[in-house]
Amino acid sequence: MARLKVAILISGRGSNMAALIEAMQPDDFPAEVVLVLSNQPDAAGLEIARAANIPTEVLKHGDFDSREAFDAAMTEVLAAAGVRLICLAGFMRLLSTEFCQRWRDRIINIHPSLLPAFKGLHVHERMLEAGVRIAGCTVHFVRPAMDEGPILVQATVPIAADDTADSLSARILEQEHRIYPLAVRLIAEGKARAAGASVALDNFALSEDRLINPPLR
Repeated sequence: MARLKVAILISGRGSNMAALIEAMQPDDFPAEVVLVLSNQPDAAGLEIARAANIPTEVLKHGDFDSREAFDAAMTEVLAAAGVRLICLAGFMRLLSTEFCQRWRDRIINIHPSLLPAFKGLHVHERMLEAGVRIAGCTVHFVRPAMDEGPILVQATVPIAADDTADSLSARILEQEHRIYPLAVRLIAEGKARAAGASVALDNFALSEDRLINPPLR
């Protein structure tokens, strides 16, 4: 069976991008990264991708008159590469409605909270300020509204009494690196699909080798 062709969109260091690239390196993984695209020419993640011999592309959003024009240019590049799934990995641009509709159910994103709670930016600081006890991360299908869409996979992270935004962020990031490749695998294997406002999972059960959450202490 042909491997699902994946593009990763980044704006910065590409931490989740690196985790995805590493996970997809084995030939038996059902998906492969065929393109890394950035809106920032100095994004550190571009060098990581090039070191892994993955084609890269830079489209500077400031070179375009509108969000729609920028997104249309991205679509041209993505389509030319034969992309079937788009993974957002720290891509700091809101996507136009037209782009989201063009790639509906073929764009996924990872967010450092248990959506639908704490959408947007400065998530770790806001969780600590709110005094919540359980944090986490979410992979979801993308819809035009920010951090909206059917939820694919989530992982929980207990918040410690002495946590700072940095320490909490680091522990959540560990789980992001685990659940993002899992979400891609589920889609590539045809075991997960958007079904209205939720996600249908077929022939999939959590087992010890696919444990997401660390044991609570």
